[in-house]
Amino acid sequence: MTDKALTQDEIDSAPAITPVSKSVGRWVLLATILGSSMAFIDSTAMNVVIPVLQSELNATIPQVQWIMEAYALFMSSLMLLGGSLGDKFGRKRIFALGIILFTGASIWCGLSANTSQLIIARAFQGTGGALLVPGSLAIVNISFSSEHRGRAIGIWSGFTAITTTLGPILGGWLAQNHSWRYVFFINVPIAIIVLGILYSRIPESRKGTGAEKLDLLGSLLATLGLGCIVFGLIDSANVGFGHPKVIIPLVAGGILLLSFVFHENRTSSPMMPLNLFKSKTFGGGNLVTLLFWGAWSGAIFFIPFNLIQLQGYSAASAGLAFVPLVLALFLFSPWAGGLVAKYGAKIPIMTGTILASFGFYLFTLPGIGGSYWTTFFLPIIILGVGMAILIPTLTTAVMESVELKDSGVASGINNTAGRIAGVLAIAIMGVFALSTFNRSLDYELSSLDLQQETRQSIDDQRIKILLIEIPENIETETKTYIKNAIDISFLASFRLMMLISCGLVLFCTFVVWFSIERRKAG
Repeated sequence: MTDKALTQDEIDSAPAITPVSKSVGRWVLLATILGSSMAFIDSTAMNVVIPVLQSELNATIPQVQWIMEAYALFMSSLMLLGGSLGDKFGRKRIFALGIILFTGASIWCGLSANTSQLIIARAFQGTGGALLVPGSLAIVNISFSSEHRGRAIGIWSGFTAITTTLGPILGGWLAQNHSWRYVFFINVPIAIIVLGILYSRIPESRKGTGAEKLDLLGSLLATLGLGCIVFGLIDSANVGFGHPKVIIPLVAGGILLLSFVFHENRTSSPMMPLNLFKSKTFGGGNLVTLLFWGAWSGAIFFIPFNLIQLQGYSAASAGLAFVPLVLALFLFSPWAGGLVAKYGAKIPIMTGTILASFGFYLFTLPGIGGSYWTTFFLPIIILGVGMAILIPTLTTAVMESVELKDSGVASGINNTAGRIAGVLAIAIMGVFALSTFNRSLDYELSSLDLQQETRQSIDDQRIKILLIEIPENIETETKTYIKNAIDISFLASFRLMMLISCGLVLFCTFVVWFSIERRKAG
């Protein structure tokens, strides 16, 4: 726990936190896992659905990025506010509100007629996710005694990680056998189950008397700052980094985020209390969360493009490729959740980061073609084992490093770190991916004497990457060479993305060594 002492007013106004019974604890875990899984499934299912959706809606890579980023942007920037709302008005109440908003937006997503509607609906989905995700972990954290809390958080973390990785499997199967729209409609029955459990089995809890002020200005600064940065990064694919349309949003975003930190340090009711970061474990754990989920989000965005558009997998097969990762999470996560209580957090987290980084590195080895079992099986299974050890122990260490009364805001900060990482990773790695693809394609095509009209046609479609349509009025041999050049260029870009992910997670190992305390949880 942190060393921050409570004032007498806080002690007097804070309601007593009594752990729930064993039977109620099971319902708590079921409701919070199912509820948060809605947000996590939709964030990863889209990665497999996106290549299908891109073809169906004739979307460019920047449009595809915005379908992902609108969701992640609003979830990440509003999650801190979501945690504060739960602390103030009741964690169960805000969690339920998030479920309702998320489900309504999911129906809108499934009915969207074009990319513009889908992007707007995804933004509302992200807003709902910002309310339900921090609430789910906060409810778990305050519902269990200190001796059972580590295992409970480990189970929550493990199963939410499982549902996260089930997303590509479910999304691929639905996209191939029915429609990508069904990915959103499946949230409706899940929401009904969760709301039923919430209002029949789970007690309400809140921090203090509920009279605390909300940090609306801080939420606005964070949302606008992240939005400007993401807009500038994604638009750089169209106009280049030197264009004012890119420079101005990036500078404005940086100023707004600095203003957010300055505001949080001065306001009496911050949604991100900076004093929590006095705990080395809390600060280091959130930095590891940021780095790891950045690596994961960037990688999982590009892997389905490789499997579906380069290797020729069907959408369902691309989803099934992640089954070993899900099995690893299912088998190891519940066990890993209790490691912090027995051995402390440092060694388990470092073991997980080393294994995960090696898994990302192995993704750089396969070429074009080959059996799944000799190409992608080993990277996926090793990455899965690393995640199964890393995620539950990391989440447990972070949540155990703060006072129980700060569960909501701590959960919000930790989840925000992961979501912000996803927002920035897809935008930043997308820039590197397009840049590497363009350089490689220029090199591969330099030996061909293409007509100006043919070359211009290819250049105009570069942001579609593997969906570039080669003009029909050229020789078959030349067409084959151009297709191979596009494939080779994407492979070079993909390998760089995996190396970046590998490096980010490997760096986590050093962060853990210097920041995570050796002591056991509780």
